Amino acid sequence: MPIWEAVLLGLIEGITEFLPVSSTGHLLLTEHFLGICNTGRTFEVLIQLGAILAILSVYASRLTRIALALPYDPQSRRFVIGILLAFLPAAGIGAAGHSFIKQVLFETPMLISVMLIVGGVILLIVDRVHLPVRYANVMDYPIGLSFRIGFFQCLALVPGVSRSGATIVGAMLMGTDKRSAAEFSFFLAMPTMVGAFAYDLYKNWSILRPEDVTNIAIGFVTAFIAAVFVVRYLLDYVSRHGFALFGWWRIIVGGIALGAMLVMGQGNGCPVTP
Repeated sequence: MPIWEAVLLGLIEGITEFLPVSSTGHLLLTEHFLGICNTGRTFEVLIQLGAILAILSVYASRLTRIALALPYDPQSRRFVIGILLAFLPAAGIGAAGHSFIKQVLFETPMLISVMLIVGGVILLIVDRVHLPVRYANVMDYPIGLSFRIGFFQCLALVPGVSRSGATIVGAMLMGTDKRSAAEFSFFLAMPTMVGAFAYDLYKNWSILRPEDVTNIAIGFVTAFIAAVFVVRYLLDYVSRHGFALFGWWRIIVGGIALGAMLVMGQGNGCPVTP
């Protein structure tokens, strides 16, 4: 992979990871149409950690306060327990279905395009419906609510669904406001993406080549830089404008990709690596 491709994919990952548009879906479709083949489809998973480090850098002081307050503050303990419980469903299902996800779902661009369109329609509907709001502060989410939101995240194991999108929609359907739902998806991304990074690295370390490691490092750094800007400004944008822009974006991208594949076919010549 040339350096420019690693930079391009890193930018796409960093910009889209925390938007409800499916970063993995965008990466896989970009690779499909450019004919980019990565060893074991590991690049797409491992560069996500760069985006997670962006959250750690932006929220460093807040995370430190929460960690220091754990011994004596029930609210902080409830928040951390809720995030960890919300992480478990996707972790369990993702580990059990790892081979199917990587070898089948990641290699089905038509499905990814359809999921982008369907997810866009759902975002537009949820954005326009006036749902009752019971929770406007992510620190006040009950543990049971956090755990239930985690099951919505499992939908994102299908590329094109969007981890943040599924989490946000699930949270809003259960009584949260838009801003806190988006913020919860930020925090939930930390254990989810770290777990995915560690598991995928464990499964594929033996097949990675030196050039793969270099490309991953470039994509990792690029994703971090791009994600910092998104994390800093997304919550304010969502609070003012909602999710309609992202819904339309998904529909347009999915529609163009679907139309192109119906005309040109789906094959990209990339071998499936077990």
